Amino acid sequence: MTLFYIGSLISTFVLTAVILRFLIPYLKSKKMGQKILEIGPRWHKSKEGTPTMGGLSFLIAISLVCATLLTVLYAQTKDNSLLFPVICLIFAVLNAVIGMIDDRTKFAKNKNEGLLSWQKYLLQLIVTILFLAVSTHFNFVNTYIYIPFVDKIVNLGFFYYILTTILITGVVNSVNLADGIDGLAASETAVVAAFFSAAAFKYRYESLGIISGSTLGGCLGFLVYNFYPARVFMGDTGSLFLGALVTSTAFMIFNPLIIVICGFMYVLEAISDILQVGYFKLTHGKRLFKMAPIHHHFEKCGWSEIKVVTVFSGVTLVLCVISYFFGLL
Repeated sequence: MTLFYIGSLISTFVLTAVILRFLIPYLKSKKMGQKILEIGPRWHKSKEGTPTMGGLSFLIAISLVCATLLTVLYAQTKDNSLLFPVICLIFAVLNAVIGMIDDRTKFAKNKNEGLLSWQKYLLQLIVTILFLAVSTHFNFVNTYIYIPFVDKIVNLGFFYYILTTILITGVVNSVNLADGIDGLAASETAVVAAFFSAAAFKYRYESLGIISGSTLGGCLGFLVYNFYPARVFMGDTGSLFLGALVTSTAFMIFNPLIIVICGFMYVLEAISDILQVGYFKLTHGKRLFKMAPIHHHFEKCGWSEIKVVTVFSGVTLVLCVISYFFGLL
């Protein structure tokens, strides 16, 4: 267990950092630089041209390491349940492909607007339904759901699939929204991955250790180049991949709702965005926050990017500790 976990963490960290060492110059040579919205914080204009789609680094690293170690584990155990983490990994890669299409569309348009919202959500909806259908077919998912803190298991019937579809697409897009300042999405996800790592050791669940260890290693390796001031951005390619990976990991411990608790700072980004738009329309032009998503509100209040990342990651850590002691099965 420990060997698989340490191996996945270290190898993914090193591989991600090494890939970025060569990927960043390549992205620069192809002029794949980030376009900054005019409505964004004015000081973000200095980030214009920073290479994006850097999420390809941990996408490749995590996929290679997990595929290799899961194959080794299967050779040792012949455990057919190892198919589930493979399904989760494929689901994350499919979301990354959606992000890649979105990123490439932005470059084609030469602006920070890729796929239309409905186009992006439709593609996410398709891969989410596919993920749930395949997982159900192999009996990795059923209509029973564990409610954290209440310590009850409820059979939701068909409503389970409606709820989990909303949950998955919602959290995936929330991680995408969190990727708005240097190091935020990667730092929060590193903390969430550490939580799932602790859960892996609690349950003695080797494949969960491989997935969570690789996710943690990938995020830390990416932060070498993404922490303020960022030399590369992950783009939708990376944020959708991470969002799908941590969300599907929650299904691996048969506790999908736990991602709303340990990843609440992701969800807060989406909630702030929804509230901002709703309030703006209801009041005919007034704003609830100085800017949404909420990390930009704190920037407008005078917080530095490092302070936002530190506070948001710190709150995530507290929520993960609470989730570990009170929210697991």
